[in-house]
Parts: sequence; C-alpha cells; structure tokens
Amino acid sequence: MTAVILRKFGEETVQFLGKKVSIETSDQKTYNGTLVGIDEKLDVVMDNVEGHGILKLILNGSFVKEIKLMEKPFDFKSLSDRLSRVFPGLVKVREDVGAIIVMDKIKVTQTGIEEGSGLAADRVRAIYDEFMRDTKKSSVP
Repeated sequence: MTAVILRKFGEETVQFLGKKVSIETSDQKTYNGTLVGIDEKLDVVMDNVEGHGILKLILNGSFVKEIKLMEKPFDFKSLSDRLSRVFPGLVKVREDVGAIIVMDKIKVTQTGIEEGSGLAADRVRAIYDEFMRDTKKSSVP
C-alpha cells in the first residue's frame, strides 16, 4: 500500500515540474518561480525566482511548508482520450515522464511530437494541434 501511495504522490508532484509555483517556507518566506526539480523529501530546485534577485534556488525540503501550483498542468488524460479514439488500445499515458506514447513509437509531450515519423505521427500531430487550439479557445474568457 505504501508503494502505491508514494507512486501516486510522485505522479502528482511531477505535474509541477516546469510550471510556475509559489513555495512558502517554515520561516514565512515565499518564493515564486519555475520548479525544475523535486525529490521525495521535497528538496526543490527553482529557476527564475521572482523579486529576490535569485536566478536559481535550492531549498531543503525540511524547510518547505507548502508548494502551490500557479498555472494549470497539461491535461494528458484529455489528449490521450482523443488519441485513443483514432488509435484504440495503442495509447499509453506516462505522466511520470510527461509524455503519451502512441503505438510504442510516437512520443507526445505538452510541447508536441518529440519522437516518431510517418503517416501515424502526422495524424498524431494533427490531433495534438487540434487539441491545443481547442484548449486555447476554452481558456479565453
């Protein structure tokens, strides 16, 4: 049971990587920036820390009080659902690495197709592009 809980915790925290976060420490300091690294002890590495004149920051997890995600994570599930309609049974979501694998050879991340070529990859790219257009439309007030 503990292994399942730790795996789920890891899957959730990996969604914070590369995103804007706000971290409050036990001594009431707040750091806003991009989370580029985190481990199981909540030791964190941040880039582009705002308002402190700091380019990169490493915080010891024992001082981390809370970590707040300040931007919406990429919706891998919705994209994988769309891909599964065209490629049933051939789509695997790998949130631990931030990717969707189609047909065991096409790798899709939140930035697009990273691996794969040919007609199937072209179809995946078209589905990804449509998904991104729809996502942008729905987020505009």
